[in-house]
Amino acid sequence: MSQPGSCERCGAQLLPDAVYCGRCGHPVDRTYQPVRHDPYEPVSAYSGLVALVLCFFLGYLGIHRFYVGKIGTGLLYLVTGGLLGIGWLIDLIVIASGRFRDYYGFRLVVWEEPVSGPGLRRV
Repeated sequence: MSQPGSCERCGAQLLPDAVYCGRCGHPVDRTYQPVRHDPYEPVSAYSGLVALVLCFFLGYLGIHRFYVGKIGTGLLYLVTGGLLGIGWLIDLIVIASGRFRDYYGFRLVVWEEPVSGPGLRRV
């Protein structure tokens, strides 16, 4: 619980007429609820780290989109130079934040080699 006159999210002291917290930007009149992800939501078998590295170095060619199975948008990025660099930058941020999705709609959240998962076989 926060004290009166302090932010519920970060605990910073608020001005009497504050609408947003000066430190974290949280609205004063709303209770803070952290984002919760469903732990049972299936995740992609593709590595988020590989996608991030591919996007950083070859994102303007759409290689990261080919990697996750998005062939159509990969071709679009290849022809337009990553949508003139804007799409490449947006994808870089979305992949780094863990919200990028593969062709099947699963999020790329695995940052190391997966132990098991759909379509993975150990040899």
